[in-house]
Amino acid sequence: MSTVTFNEEFTSPVAAPRLFKALIVDADNLIPKIAPQAIKNIEILEGNGGPGTIKQINFAEGSEFKYMKHRIDDVDESKLSYSYTLIEGDPLMDKLEKVTYETKLEAGEDGGTKGKNGSTYYTKPGVEIKEEEIKAGKDKAAGMLKAVEAYLLANPEIYA
Repeated sequence: MSTVTFNEEFTSPVAAPRLFKALIVDADNLIPKIAPQAIKNIEILEGNGGPGTIKQINFAEGSEFKYMKHRIDDVDESKLSYSYTLIEGDPLMDKLEKVTYETKLEAGEDGGTKGKNGSTYYTKPGVEIKEEEIKAGKDKAAGMLKAVEAYLLANPEIYA
């Protein structure tokens, strides 16, 4: 098994605590509501939402993927940090054992957010994965961030 790691930074005009609440804490409710064309629903299979919780994300009809399962590794609202592992599902493409993700948000200079995302892809033995294969998933995640951002900007009272 080999690994490929990506790190990226991003900014958002939405305040970090508010973005964290929407994007992480209440994502199970919010994401299917604002992006039903992408996500049908998110359900907790075991756990209470904290570390060790297993969630299943079911994609909308017509998606190239049917589902994926995440295990929450850490969630810290006071530090605005979150980490989870993709442990099962179509996005692993029969090439990956798992993918770990870490997100850290902090206050930006303009009242918005400075964020950091890290992801590590663990390939199955003998498999090589190309950056182009990973880029599509990263683009979808960036699109989800923009959708949440737009929703929060249009609804300033939500998660305030």
